[in-house]
Amino acid sequence: MKGYLCLQDGTTFEGKASPSFDQSVQGEIVFFTGMTGYQEVLTDPSYKGQIVVFTYPLIGNYGINEEDGESQEIQVSGVVMYQCAETPSHFQTKKSLGTYLDEQNIPYMTDADTREVTKAIRVEGTQQAALSLEPNYRFKPTETHQIQQVSGHEIHTFGGGDVHVALIDFGWKKSILNALLERGVQVSVLPFSKIEMLDTLQPDAIVLSNGPGDPKDTVDVLPLLKKALEKFPSFGICMGHQVIALAFGGDTTKLTFGHRGANHPVKDVVSGKVFLSSQNHNYVVKEDSLNGTPLVTRFYNVNDGSIEGLMHDSKLIMSAQFHPEAHPGPKDAEWLFDHFLTLVKNKGVKTHVS
Repeated sequence: MKGYLCLQDGTTFEGKASPSFDQSVQGEIVFFTGMTGYQEVLTDPSYKGQIVVFTYPLIGNYGINEEDGESQEIQVSGVVMYQCAETPSHFQTKKSLGTYLDEQNIPYMTDADTREVTKAIRVEGTQQAALSLEPNYRFKPTETHQIQQVSGHEIHTFGGGDVHVALIDFGWKKSILNALLERGVQVSVLPFSKIEMLDTLQPDAIVLSNGPGDPKDTVDVLPLLKKALEKFPSFGICMGHQVIALAFGGDTTKLTFGHRGANHPVKDVVSGKVFLSSQNHNYVVKEDSLNGTPLVTRFYNVNDGSIEGLMHDSKLIMSAQFHPEAHPGPKDAEWLFDHFLTLVKNKGVKTHVS
């Protein structure tokens, strides 16, 4: 059965529709360049509502396991691949990728020229697209405020230890929670809509999670968030990084096609070292918008010079646009968790700026 990937600019690509493909789906189309990590991508709340194009030709060769999901369900709206492995091979495999997608009614298309699709996105930019059984798709108004679709409603506490961290939920990944728990930290996951509960929780520090969509969707909570940032040691990751910038008067803008992959080089201006990072974002902090704010740049993207992390000039506030917890991707930046928690335990005796 034929399937079609229709871009909003009028470009159409033909492929083979999946067995579960019974109705069209629309979403923002993005591409992921990693060779592995498809299960983490599919279940990452930051991809909520998006159609993901995997650039690597063979996806699904090690199947789906019970450990690598970043949330309880698939978050993407659709998937485009050149080839989806029908017979995976791995000792942890529980099912094939195709079966996994079919079970959750996520349409996908194979036999698509994913390299040409990626080139189209790079030239024309990220845009609305649709997976359809017909080549002519009529686009609908786009959905916004994806953060509200993935953020929880209740406070949940995990682990135990001498340090208590509140994980502000904009659409958190399981791997961020695990990275904290592995370091002996007690973690309370707090929905971003309940930031006022920080005064009741009284954590030792807060971590602002990743999340989907436009960081400016958090505008209603920015005043409360700024008060919290000025009170508690804070570490923002991806969406959390962008929200920290907005809270202190910075601005964000949308990239042409975003950063999504497992090999993005980042430079630390403090150490002078370059390391590889895992990334997934459409928006970046505008550097000139930081003038007059207490935030300074800590990390840069080597490829395009965009800001990859910030630090406050006097308070223990730091951020990373990339994912130090990785999953998927290299763990070159995992040291940031240890660095932040060490500073928290030192109670500001040593500043992270020096």
